Amino acid sequence: MTVARSFSPGGGRRHVVVIGAGAVGSATAIEALRAGLRVTVLEPGEPGGPQATSYGNAGWLSSHSVVPPALPGAWRKVPGWLADPLGPLALRWRYLPRALPWLLRYLASGWTEARVQRTADALRTLLVDAPALHAQLAAEAGVPQLIERRGLLHAYRSRAEFDGDALGWRVRRHVGIQWNEWSEDELRRREPDLDARYTLGIFVPEAGHCRNPGAYVAALARHALDAGAERITARATGFRIEGGRLRAVRTEAGDIACDGAAICAGARSGPLAAAAGSAVPLESERGYHVVIEDAAAGPRTPTMVADGKLIAHWMDGGLRAAGQVEIAGLEAAPDWRRAGILHRHLQSMFPALAAGASPAKHWLGHRPSLPDGLPCIGPAAASADIVLAFGHGHVGLCGSARTGRLAAQLLAGVAAEIPLAPFDPGRFKP
Repeated sequence: MTVARSFSPGGGRRHVVVIGAGAVGSATAIEALRAGLRVTVLEPGEPGGPQATSYGNAGWLSSHSVVPPALPGAWRKVPGWLADPLGPLALRWRYLPRALPWLLRYLASGWTEARVQRTADALRTLLVDAPALHAQLAAEAGVPQLIERRGLLHAYRSRAEFDGDALGWRVRRHVGIQWNEWSEDELRRREPDLDARYTLGIFVPEAGHCRNPGAYVAALARHALDAGAERITARATGFRIEGGRLRAVRTEAGDIACDGAAICAGARSGPLAAAAGSAVPLESERGYHVVIEDAAAGPRTPTMVADGKLIAHWMDGGLRAAGQVEIAGLEAAPDWRRAGILHRHLQSMFPALAAGASPAKHWLGHRPSLPDGLPCIGPAAASADIVLAFGHGHVGLCGSARTGRLAAQLLAGVAAEIPLAPFDPGRFKP
């Protein structure tokens, strides 16, 4: 049975507007239709297009990515972030006054190992079977080949470097994540193109990856339309709420009367959440990628290297390296030197790339990030008819499949399949 045939037919259904047709929004639209709701998708751009966050990400479906970015002692690194505009995490001086409240909360969220563990416990419930959920969605959308489930690799230069990440792996083990350790000889055998400085591999079998995130999101959005959703090409500007009930979503093209709404607008969700009574400290963690279309070398397994803090693997369009974090807001111009750093790291990882390859293509996107490393998934303060579903940071694509299910469950008024207290938008106090 196709997904479309499993949806409830007929009129008179609760009408919900899904704001945003990215990975989270498209999954939400599909799951809301599956729940028997009438769905309108509101999206000003092309789903899965170059402007979309998931278009250019690393493609990892890393169900083991439960460790928040900030760890104990991260505050010691702040001077370096400010001093080095091309470091793995950089802050632009001009943006610092605006980013400072978010940064302080970011540092506090990982102040102790106990706090990190609580975050990991919550994220694990959201991500635990993400590769399987995405494989199901991709099959339903007619693009099963875009999701691969053959594990992910972390490469280290030495045992000492791996030991430097001990807290993160300890936290992962505590939530049930297992991995295989590859010796130097096994790493050489499995990854012959990888530079010889890497002598230890940590392979996570449960994880997967997406071969073309942009095409995948576009397919999900198209699948939602084929299954009965309506698409309106406009930008949401707010809500009409009367007596705590949502009456309409306001847009540049006029109001859309509805019974419910889901805010899935990624890094641009903040003003809409505020309009729904939930002010949340959403920030853009700007990320870059490079793609070498005719690369002559690369990883056999999607690989992250500890020394470069970047991920490399084959996409349908070539060899992609993605990573870096830049805090500079939504409007600042790209600093393409950061993409150049990724390119040089990629060539360093795979020395055979240094000769003969064409110039790399560059891209910048905006990860929607909340300072505690957890997304917002839950009802808005001004009306329970409005569901917030954004802020996944580095795990947006991975977490989108289950988030779509959760958002649809909230819109349909049924019990959520996992505890949502850790993701409550109300956890942020002024």
